[in-house]
Amino acid sequence: MLAVLAFGWRFPIVVAAGVAAGVANGIAGGGTFVTFPTLLALGVPALTANISTTVGVVPSSLGSLGVFGRQLGDHRDLVARLAAPTAAGALLGSLLLLAGSPGTFRSVVPWLIGAATALFAVAPVLTRRLAHVSHDHPARRAGLVVGVFAVSVYGGYFGAGIGIMLLAVLGLSLPFEVKEVQGLRNGIALIVNAVAAVVFAVHGHLDGEAVVALWIGTLLGGWLGAKLVSRLPATAVRVVVVAIGVVTTAKLAAG
Repeated sequence: MLAVLAFGWRFPIVVAAGVAAGVANGIAGGGTFVTFPTLLALGVPALTANISTTVGVVPSSLGSLGVFGRQLGDHRDLVARLAAPTAAGALLGSLLLLAGSPGTFRSVVPWLIGAATALFAVAPVLTRRLAHVSHDHPARRAGLVVGVFAVSVYGGYFGAGIGIMLLAVLGLSLPFEVKEVQGLRNGIALIVNAVAAVVFAVHGHLDGEAVVALWIGTLLGGWLGAKLVSRLPATAVRVVVVAIGVVTTAKLAAG
């Protein structure tokens, strides 16, 4: 694969794309908008590029957890409760991708990410309006599980913008500030990508050279992105996430 350029040029290009994608994922997600078109430009077929990207970005969550591991540890009971619906959703989404094509879903992706961005932007207002409803209320807890499952299905199928979607779901369902849920968001994303990666590795269609290059780049980028977010005020993080969501939605809508 990656037949357009000689090996010596291809590998660092994909590593650099992986670093950029890891930084984006460490902040809010959307890293696949860097890696997927890069692989396409290097001559990788669309399905192989999509699958290789999903497998290749797994270390970005690991890099981020190197910074936000404490936040994840603080909510380990919640992670354990969400692990099953997350894994089930990712499995379903990855199997749907193998049965169809990523192009099938593209027409609705801008609407999904746009809606998630809007929800995330107004989450503080909605949270205040819902303050009278306990976060332990059965409806709110069910909404969290259903929301995470739905996002995990999407993540296993296409994956682009999953971080923004998870932040929207978690922001509406949990009484935490945006920086506090970063560890949880990265933990869920790691499960989604890991499950999809196992399915895709078993099925094939992977470009091994691209995956290794992405592993190197996204691990470093994920750590760098998470370090940046950890140093920003919560309001600045929210502004950055919304900005990334708006740009991502516009890019997808423009085709």
